[in-house]
Amino acid sequence: MNDYIFTLEIAVRDYELDSEGIVNNANYLHYLEHTRHAFCRHAGYSFAQMQADGFTPVVSRIEVDYKSPLRSGDVALSRLWVEARGARFIFHQHLYNQATGALAVAAVVTIVCIEDGRLGRGEQLRQAFAQWL
Repeated sequence: MNDYIFTLEIAVRDYELDSEGIVNNANYLHYLEHTRHAFCRHAGYSFAQMQADGFTPVVSRIEVDYKSPLRSGDVALSRLWVEARGARFIFHQHLYNQATGALAVAAVVTIVCIEDGRLGRGEQLRQAFAQWL
């Protein structure tokens, strides 16, 4: 399913490259996280507000398929859609090379909510994301 609900442009910075001149694999995780945080702000619920409300969403699992490299000067289109499965929120994220349209990364990121030091049901996040679930 590629019913994207959010897109963010991310410019590749030279310091994110490895010795081969491509984006280092760990930096793709930063791009994915940056996109999720931007989506939460777009949804009207920043991480600061979540913490003030007594819960913290945390990554419990990430599956990443690296498809084609991004290089210096590239702009990535970072797109996502989200679904809820019980207490888990599953973010389906794709990074595309804006110029070529090539898929660079396909990822599935599982988020759970910690409430009062324990695994919670994520009801506040479910309400914040209701129109996209």
